[in-house]
Amino acid sequence: MTNQTASTPPAELILLKLGEVVLKGLNRRGFEERLIGNAKRRLKKHGTFKVTSRQSIVYVEPLSDSCDMDGAYDTLCKLFGVVGVSRAKACEKTPEAIFAAAADYLRDDLLAASTFKVESKRSDKAFPMNSIQLSQYVGGELDEAFPHLKPDMHDPDVTVHCEVRDFAAYVHANPAPGAGGLPVGMGGRAVSLLSGGIDSPVASWMMAKRGVALEMVHFFSYPYTSPEAKDKVLQLAQLLTPWCGRLTVHVVPFTEIQEELRRSCPEPLFTLLMRRFMMRISERVAQRIGAHGLVTGESLGQVASQTMDAMAVTNAVVDLPVFRPVVGMDKEEIIRIARNIGTFETSILPYEDCCTVFTPRHPKTHPTREELEEAETKLDVEGLIRKAVDGIERVVMEP
Repeated sequence: MTNQTASTPPAELILLKLGEVVLKGLNRRGFEERLIGNAKRRLKKHGTFKVTSRQSIVYVEPLSDSCDMDGAYDTLCKLFGVVGVSRAKACEKTPEAIFAAAADYLRDDLLAASTFKVESKRSDKAFPMNSIQLSQYVGGELDEAFPHLKPDMHDPDVTVHCEVRDFAAYVHANPAPGAGGLPVGMGGRAVSLLSGGIDSPVASWMMAKRGVALEMVHFFSYPYTSPEAKDKVLQLAQLLTPWCGRLTVHVVPFTEIQEELRRSCPEPLFTLLMRRFMMRISERVAQRIGAHGLVTGESLGQVASQTMDAMAVTNAVVDLPVFRPVVGMDKEEIIRIARNIGTFETSILPYEDCCTVFTPRHPKTHPTREELEEAETKLDVEGLIRKAVDGIERVVMEP
């Protein structure tokens, strides 16, 4: 194994293009530092990397030959705050070296293509060519070296990117799209109610994309819901960790609350009363961990308990803001995101969650706060909440 030195460019590195982070003005450095910290943590399992930021680019350089570049690349494509990910070759800042690097490093891409173009950027203004001149030079040399290629400025099979920056020049092909959004942690911390369905993992992912660090709450009603249902939710949390980072799942014993609701409360109000307990317990968890918001996967009108009136009476029992990122989306939109982030196939496994236990035949769709508060007078609300919170099992999921 050989170590890279400061004077020897790595055989290959990864370039990360920043998105809206660059618009953050005086706060920008804090966003970049958070992104770099997130990248370093995610990359540990792939080897030792040097991660630095300069001129809106994050450079990820392997420090030994044993680094797993394929794994690092896949990991960084899921890093929020990044809009483009490229595997690149560093070289000297001369036109000849840039052409040689392009011809060698991108040989397989160029041989497999029929058309190409060259795009150049010159951050180092001391470089003797401007961007157009560099593109013309490299494009002309590649045209001679690969006679089967035809230039196409509009829709090429491969675009050769040449970037001249402070310390080196870099050559890469078409960048992969990044995850976008903001670095996780810059948007604060929230608790997400994670069921075994399609919607709540998507809602969690959408909030993480806005820079929110999450912990999960799952309500488990054994024996009415099976251990396989709980395992399914933990699998969903695991599938979210490449995007969200480390996740703690707070598994709440919910059976006693549901049985008490069935014994003491009107059936049409059962689902709404259950959700009010969920919100109260989730807020207690949030207070314990210093979170400042709750996240749910509710979509307006999707089921009987997701009307405006129903959401109002469930919001009424908590003081924290409740975020519903999928509230205006239809099911097909939510499914499309679930497929893209890899949670859909697990979400549709046939294990029911606690929301399907004791489902009322005719649920109330336009409740009032007064009738729910009246029903709750028959319950030891605080005692039931305290017992559930004391029985929480915490499961940590690592990326």
